[in-house]
Amino acid sequence: MTGLFLANSLGSAGLIATTTVAAIVGAELSGRTWMAGFPGAAFQVGGALTALLVAFLVSRFGRRNGMTLAGAIGVVGMAAASVAVMMGELGLLLAALAIAGTASAAVRFARFTAAEIVPKVRRGRAVAVVVTAGTVGSVLGPALVAPTGAWSASLGMGALAGPYIAATVLYIAAAAAFYAFLRPEPGLLAAQLESPDSDNLEALPARSWRELAADPGVVTAMIVLVISQGVMVMLMGITSLHMHSHDHSLSLISLVFSGHTLGMFAFSILSGYAADRWGRKPVIVVGGLILALSCILAPLSPAFVPIFIALFLLGYGWNLCYVAGSAMLSDYLSAREKAATQGVTDLAMGLVSAASTITGGAVFAISGFTAMSLAGFVASLLLLVVIFRFRLSSNAVPGQA
Repeated sequence: MTGLFLANSLGSAGLIATTTVAAIVGAELSGRTWMAGFPGAAFQVGGALTALLVAFLVSRFGRRNGMTLAGAIGVVGMAAASVAVMMGELGLLLAALAIAGTASAAVRFARFTAAEIVPKVRRGRAVAVVVTAGTVGSVLGPALVAPTGAWSASLGMGALAGPYIAATVLYIAAAAAFYAFLRPEPGLLAAQLESPDSDNLEALPARSWRELAADPGVVTAMIVLVISQGVMVMLMGITSLHMHSHDHSLSLISLVFSGHTLGMFAFSILSGYAADRWGRKPVIVVGGLILALSCILAPLSPAFVPIFIALFLLGYGWNLCYVAGSAMLSDYLSAREKAATQGVTDLAMGLVSAASTITGGAVFAISGFTAMSLAGFVASLLLLVVIFRFRLSSNAVPGQA
């Protein structure tokens, strides 16, 4: 758990540092506002596609070696992205960020690893502990933007290259944390929780994809994770450009992202406790309502304080859905089903994130920030419809009603 926490802290800091300036980089390197979302989309697509690679690596080589290798691949990509920003080469940047997404996929996989090594009744809190590590990233990532930008500018590399260089160093440290701390192998610990007389899903054989698709618990958990991720990424990804267009400084933009990522991670323990104590579904409902509220508040004013509040709520609503949804997915999967299904889930989340990033940039360029926020509001309502239909049509896993 120490290794998972540390790697998540470092990886999220690198991710958030680059995400803070991604829309600005996309607009400046392309010279077109509607392409602002392309760097973020490339990173999301890379993280999505390589989620299956990470699932294969951890199945073949174990969680420790597989996640370490995935992190190392991400380091290479982020280093190349740093060079691309210095050179002003958008094509190279997009390709490099797609590779760098491998490290992000490995970091996201950490929450499932945490869920595997504890009993079901503690899964929400185990996921929450790892997600809470993002609090470090929420503070460290945006805080690195201005000083690293000033440092890289002083060396003639351009201010926007600094966050990417910092992310490269942080990804190296995250990969090292996986390798150094994941002892014993988490898969062995997960196996020790299984027993012939177990009355939960851990002892069941793997089902086919058709059978998994027919399980309302699996499908609902996946849809919740995908929709909440798409809403959060779409609004978050374009906010920096929205603020930049209203002449907010890079420091204020970074502060808004600090507040947003604080909402994403800082209260994870509360979310995990609530998911274990009152059930996954009520927590998801609250998260969906908060997501909808944030989408209403975001376009009301371009001033710093309203945007800060909206982005904080956006992060917290996502956190509730992410923690409870991840625990819910693990509840409905046997040990033999987890790696592949979790990989497919992260693939879907990444693809939707990429689509949301590109769509958000296009809608922002054509119709403005308000129209984009309205799209997020509608998607949040769809999430609530999905979870309420599950409550009415499905029986919960024992203890998770």
